[in-house]
Amino acid sequence: MASRIREIPKGFHTATPHLILIDSAQAIDFYKRAFGAEELFRVDGPDGKVGHAEIKIGDSIIMLSDEMPGCTLRSPQSLGGTAGDIFLYVKDVDQVFNRAVAAGAKVAMPLTDMFWGDRYGQVTDPFGHSWSLATHKEDVQPEELRKRAKVAMAKTA
Repeated sequence: MASRIREIPKGFHTATPHLILIDSAQAIDFYKRAFGAEELFRVDGPDGKVGHAEIKIGDSIIMLSDEMPGCTLRSPQSLGGTAGDIFLYVKDVDQVFNRAVAAGAKVAMPLTDMFWGDRYGQVTDPFGHSWSLATHKEDVQPEELRKRAKVAMAKTA
């Protein structure tokens, strides 16, 4: 009896980040130490580069691959920065943030209790990718959120 093919493979969500790196193998080791990632799958190319890999952090899968000749996707190191960010909700943001920094991430924004109800901070991994880390602490109703946002933005103006 043939099994039914899933439109979204088991374990994946509708949107799946795909990080491009210069050294995916080294990045996988970092993500294991920093975020408790589990390596699910890896295909190495003939040149030893990672053609495709998948890691799991919490309940989410993230794809990774090395830059490849002829491909238009580039790593933050090649671009001199990144245009995106991976946002991780975790049970204990202080513990994960400190573990990421101890593993080699650089603090981009220290942990802070934010007006929207999260304890939140940002780090940049050694490969140039930005990670927002948060633990949700408070449900804030839309009207209260608008008030808090106005106050917070007035402080930065």
